[in-house]
Amino acid sequence: MQGELLAAIAGLVGLVTGVAAGLAFRISEAGRSRTPTPAPQSELPSGIAEVLSALPSSAVVLDSADRVLRASSAARAFGIVRGEELVIGDLLALARHVRRDGVIRETEIEVAVRKFGPDSTSFAVRVAPLGGTGLVLVLAEDQTERRRVEAVRRDFVANISHELKTPVGALSLLAETVADASDDPEAVRRFTGRMQQEAARLTSVIQDLITLSRIQGAEPMAEPDEIEIETVVEEALDAVRMAADSKEIELIASGTEGMVVMGDEGLLVTAMRNLVANAVAYSPERTRVSVSVGSTDTTVDISVADQGIGIPQQDLERIFERFYRVDAARSRATGGTGLGLAIVKHITTHHRGEVTVWSKEGSGSTFTLRLPRPETRERRRSAERTYREAPQ
Repeated sequence: MQGELLAAIAGLVGLVTGVAAGLAFRISEAGRSRTPTPAPQSELPSGIAEVLSALPSSAVVLDSADRVLRASSAARAFGIVRGEELVIGDLLALARHVRRDGVIRETEIEVAVRKFGPDSTSFAVRVAPLGGTGLVLVLAEDQTERRRVEAVRRDFVANISHELKTPVGALSLLAETVADASDDPEAVRRFTGRMQQEAARLTSVIQDLITLSRIQGAEPMAEPDEIEIETVVEEALDAVRMAADSKEIELIASGTEGMVVMGDEGLLVTAMRNLVANAVAYSPERTRVSVSVGSTDTTVDISVADQGIGIPQQDLERIFERFYRVDAARSRATGGTGLGLAIVKHITTHHRGEVTVWSKEGSGSTFTLRLPRPETRERRRSAERTYREAPQ
C-alpha cells in the first residue's frame, strides 16, 4: 500500500514537472516572439537627403534588402531606377559587394537610354557604404558630353595639324625645287608663284583660326552697335568681286536699304564674306550669286543664293563643322580652309541669331542668316517697364 502511494506521488510530481516545463517553454517562446528582430534600415540618416539633393550626379541609396530608399530624378530619367528597384544588374552586384566588405568601388558603365537621343549613355560610377547602417550610395555621372568634347578636341587637333602640315610641306618642297632650278628663271618664277599661293593659304588658315577662337564660346554682346545691312553686304561683295569677275559671275544685292541690326560690323562682314566667297567658289562660270534681305516681325533675314553644284542631302547637317568638306579636293583647289561655315555659325550665334541652308544637287544653295531686329529688344524693354509700373 505504501509502495503504491509512493508511486502515485512520484507520478503526480512528474506530471506537474512536465506541465511546468511546457509552460516555461511556451512563456520563453512567447517572450522571444515579442523581441523585435532587426529590420532593414528604412530611413536615411540625418542630413543625407539634403546632401543628395545638392549633387549634380544621378544618386541612388539602397537599403540592406536592395530596395531603393532615395533616387534622384536624373537616375529615373536615365532608366537606372524603376519604382523601388535598381535595374542595372552590374550596379546591383557592385552595391552588394560594397555592402559586404565596406570597400568603395568605382567603374564605368554604358546604359541604354530613351528611345530618342543617343543609343547609350556612358556613366562614371562610384559606390560607397553609408556608415554601418547597411545602406549603400550609388553615384553615376553622365560622361557622354565630356566624351563628345574630347572627341571633338582630338578631331580638331588632327585636322588643324593636317591643314598646317600640307602648305608647310608644300613650301619646303617648292623651296628645294627653286634652289635646284636656280639657273632656269622661268622655272623659278613659276615655283615662287606656287610658294606665294601656299603662303597665302597658310595665312588664311591661321587667320580663320584666330577669328574662330575669338568668337567661339564668347557670350552674346552686352552692348552691340547699330549696323546697317547695306554696308555689310557692300563690303562682302567688294571683297569677292575680283574672284567673281574672273568667272564672269554676276553679283546682285536687293532689299538692303534701311535694314538695321544690332551687333559687331566686322564680324557680320566676315560672315557675309565667307558665304558669298563660298557661293562664288562653288558656282560655274557665267552664273549669278544674289544677296537678298527681308524681314519679319522679329528678324532680319539675309540670304545668299547661288546657282552652283549644290550640297548632297547627307552632308547638310555637317557642313557647319570645323574642317568638314563636302568635296575635299575641290575645297583645296579653291583655297578653302574648311573653317568658313563654322565661323559663320559662331558669328550668327554670337548675335543671338541662326543660320539655315537649303540646297539641292545641281540646283544651287541658299544660306540664310536670321538676326533679331532692334525693334524686338525695344518692345521687350517697353513691356518690362509696363510690367514694373503696373499695380501688383
